[in-house]
Amino acid sequence: MEELKEYDFKGVVLSGFLMLFVCLALLAFAVFAFFQIDSWGGFAPIIGGLSVILFFILLIGFTMIEPNDLRVMVFFGKYRGTLKSNGYFWVNPFYTKTKLTFRARNLDIQPIKVNDKNGNPIMIGSVLVWRIKDSYKCMFDIDSSSMTTSVQGQQQTNRMKAYEEFVAIQCDAALRSLAGHYPYDLLDNQKHEITLRDGGEEVNEELERAINERLALAGIEVVEARINYLAYAPEIAAVMLRRQQAEAIIAAREKIVEGAVSMVDMALHQLKEKQVVELTNEQKAAMASNLMVVLCSDEPVAPMVNTTSEK
Repeated sequence: MEELKEYDFKGVVLSGFLMLFVCLALLAFAVFAFFQIDSWGGFAPIIGGLSVILFFILLIGFTMIEPNDLRVMVFFGKYRGTLKSNGYFWVNPFYTKTKLTFRARNLDIQPIKVNDKNGNPIMIGSVLVWRIKDSYKCMFDIDSSSMTTSVQGQQQTNRMKAYEEFVAIQCDAALRSLAGHYPYDLLDNQKHEITLRDGGEEVNEELERAINERLALAGIEVVEARINYLAYAPEIAAVMLRRQQAEAIIAAREKIVEGAVSMVDMALHQLKEKQVVELTNEQKAAMASNLMVVLCSDEPVAPMVNTTSEK
C-alpha cells in the first residue's frame, strides 16, 4: 500500500466563535481609544490604530470546514499538516490555508479515436469516479506552474485545476493503452480471447487498475472506472456492420440447416416406423431433397401435388 505523506495539523486551533467575540471586543476597544484623546493624549490614536490593524489581521485566521472538506496548512512555505476537523475555527493568520475535498467526483472522458489490438480504429469513452486520498501529494507532487496567472488570488484555483487536469490526462492515456491491449471483437482466427465488447467487468477492472497506478503519484484513488461508450470509427463502421450481419446470417443458416436435417430424419423415420409407405432409396433421396428445399428456402414454397400413381 502506498504510504501517506499527509499528517494531521498539530498547531493551535481555537473556536471561531470565541475568537469572533475577541475580534469584536478588540474593535470596540479601538473605537473607545479614539474617544479618549483628551485623557490619553497622543497615545489614543496610536493604540486605536494598532487595535484596528490587529483586528484585520485576526480576521484572516477564520476558517470554516464542512464534512469531507479539509485545509492544507502551510507556514511560510513549510507544510504543517492537514486540518480535517469540521466546524468554525481560528488558526494562526500567517498560515496559508488551501481548501481541498475528499468528496467523490465524476469525470466523463469523451469518446476518443484509438486503434484496438487488431489495428482497427475504434471510438472509446469512459466514466470515472475518483477522490483525493493524500492531500500532501495532491498539493505538492503536481506542478501547477504552467497554469499560474498574474493574479495572486488565482493560486488556489490553479492548484485545483492542476490535479483535475492531471486526472483527465492520465485517464485518457490509460484508456488509450487499454484499447491497444484488447481487440474490439473476435476475428475468425481468434478464439477464447477477451474483447472490449464482451470483456465486461474484467476489462473495467483492468482499466481501474491502470488508472490507479498512474494517479498514485498525485495521491488520488479511483473508486470506479468503466467503459461507457464503444463503437467502430465512422470510416469502418459500415464495413464492420456488414461483417456482423454476415456472421449473423451464417449463424442463422447453420441453425436452420440443423433443424431441417433433424426434421427430414424424423419424417423418414416416422414413415418407416408407422408403415405409412415403403420408399426406395431413390424416393428417400428425392423426398429429403424436396424437404430441405422447402425448409431452408427464404421464400414461401408452393408445392406441386401429384394425384396420379405410377405402376
